[in-house]
Amino acid sequence: MLPMITGFMNYGQQTLRAARYIGQGFMITLSHTNRLPVTIQYPYEKVITSERFRGRIHFEFDKCIACEVCVRVCPIDLPVVDWKLETNIRKKRLLNYSIDFGICIFCGNCVEYCPTNCLSMTEEYEFATYDRHELNYNQIALGRLPMSVIDDYTIRTILNSPQTKNG
Repeated sequence: MLPMITGFMNYGQQTLRAARYIGQGFMITLSHTNRLPVTIQYPYEKVITSERFRGRIHFEFDKCIACEVCVRVCPIDLPVVDWKLETNIRKKRLLNYSIDFGICIFCGNCVEYCPTNCLSMTEEYEFATYDRHELNYNQIALGRLPMSVIDDYTIRTILNSPQTKNG
């Protein structure tokens, strides 16, 4: 008789514990009803990226000294640097610089370790193409500055900060 009573007590305690967990989950669900939706209508609304966002890499051809530090620090040896040694001045002359963004992992090592700061990250993140070969950017394409999300008058920008409902 005693084991049966302790079994009912354990069953009752487990039932109360389960009800408490269900109640906690329900309270969390109810706390989310006061929040504004986070969904944005993407083509017409864009989120302003954070200051340290790692988007497309911008390249300044005139600053590059063809030292190939960017290639050495890249985990996948991605930047392709073609240069020619000028024997009369004993310096390298940069011929071509390209990055394939279809392979790039956007780690930012090339930008961080560049001694002349000829590489920088932009806030551009829209790379959708139908052909993966279009993601291979040469020095001309890398030199173009993207249009800032803030300056684009055709879209509504949304700050990346938490919003609360008043009232």
